[in-house]
Amino acid sequence: MAEKTGADVLAQQMREEGVEDLFYIMGGPIVGVAGAAGDLGIRTIDCRHEQGAAMAAHGYARVKRSPGVCLAASGPATTNLLTGIANAYLDCAPLVALGGAASLRAYDTDAFQEYDQLSMAQPVTRWAARVHDGDRMAEYFNMAYRKSQGPKPGPTYLDLPGNALYDRMEEGTAWFPSGGQRPSRPAPDPGAVRDAIELLRNAERPIVISGSGIFWSDAASELREFIDTARIPFFTTPQGRGVVPEDHELAFTAARGQAFREADVALVVGTRFNFIISFGAPPRFANDLKVIQIDIDPSEIGHNRPVDVGIVADAKVALSTFTEAAKAADLSTSDGWIARLSESDDSHRQQTRQQAESDDSPIHPLRVANELVNYVDRDAIFCVDGQETLNYGRQWIPSYVEGARLNSGPNGCIGTGIPFAMGAKVAAPARQVVAFVGDG
Repeated sequence: MAEKTGADVLAQQMREEGVEDLFYIMGGPIVGVAGAAGDLGIRTIDCRHEQGAAMAAHGYARVKRSPGVCLAASGPATTNLLTGIANAYLDCAPLVALGGAASLRAYDTDAFQEYDQLSMAQPVTRWAARVHDGDRMAEYFNMAYRKSQGPKPGPTYLDLPGNALYDRMEEGTAWFPSGGQRPSRPAPDPGAVRDAIELLRNAERPIVISGSGIFWSDAASELREFIDTARIPFFTTPQGRGVVPEDHELAFTAARGQAFREADVALVVGTRFNFIISFGAPPRFANDLKVIQIDIDPSEIGHNRPVDVGIVADAKVALSTFTEAAKAADLSTSDGWIARLSESDDSHRQQTRQQAESDDSPIHPLRVANELVNYVDRDAIFCVDGQETLNYGRQWIPSYVEGARLNSGPNGCIGTGIPFAMGAKVAAPARQVVAFVGDG
């Protein structure tokens, strides 16, 4: 009977899960993993630095809507993954990081590259584990792949000691779990939905704030249907842009500050009350703002600020339910509120346009952003990296489709632009991908 190694078992489970691409740098003891993956039809993409491999996998995930997978050799190669892993952790992006490690048989002997990589990874992952035996590689990869996807997405890490990768076993010894399975979608509590709709029905100045949870839940069409039904102005967090086209009649991105300050009810779905939206606190928001929060992660409900209605549910299911309830309640937003935001949006855009179209020398960064807007396709993917480029890109470069906006995220990690663009292009080879890079 034919034999398999632990590396073969791992690669076979990758294929079972539907993994199509693997970002890595060759080295020991993971040489066999990359080779076996390639033999099974998984495209192996050799990067120039392990941090870049992790970031490329992160960018890939944000376009593909499935976990990116990266692989590194032992020791410093795996520690090089950590910045990319931490970036994905704060960004709540699904990533599976695989790190080769010194053989367990050599532990506590001062063997080559012997130190505790697992403990390094644990604080910046949703789940991390060490595979002790080659015949359990498939089981552990299945767990890592599933756990990276939620309920709150994020990176997972598997530590792969050399002895487990080199283990030999007879065909049929290893167990291969069924891959590609996703958990069920939790639905909202009907009573909470009624309370939320009542708040929105009585609101004079409602807004919707959505985040990248809409993308991970594949809820873009449901969000748009709810907005069209209730006619509520909407705003997104930077990483969640494009789920509704930003030339929609209720998109007032340049009036964001005014909308946040003046809103009396906010429906917040699929995003966290973190620094990106000033923790939902005054003076960014009104003292008496009433908040409806929808999140699949119970720990996010009421985190950093109290909420009036908290709903633990999947965004796709919740928004579909909200739309039906909004129709039944004949929910609609004041034309005066919409007109006020539209006027503010137009005024701010006109001021910014003067710089975006200016012929002054030296060239203004907004002019660069404007030239990019004039050049690219509607579904182009922008990977914006840096501090000032991030600021000007946010102001002037719109997003019209989901998965079209990648930036350094809550970690503020400069250096993501090129690897994000590489990962995005692998995920969507037919689309234009632009890296807009520059700091200070």
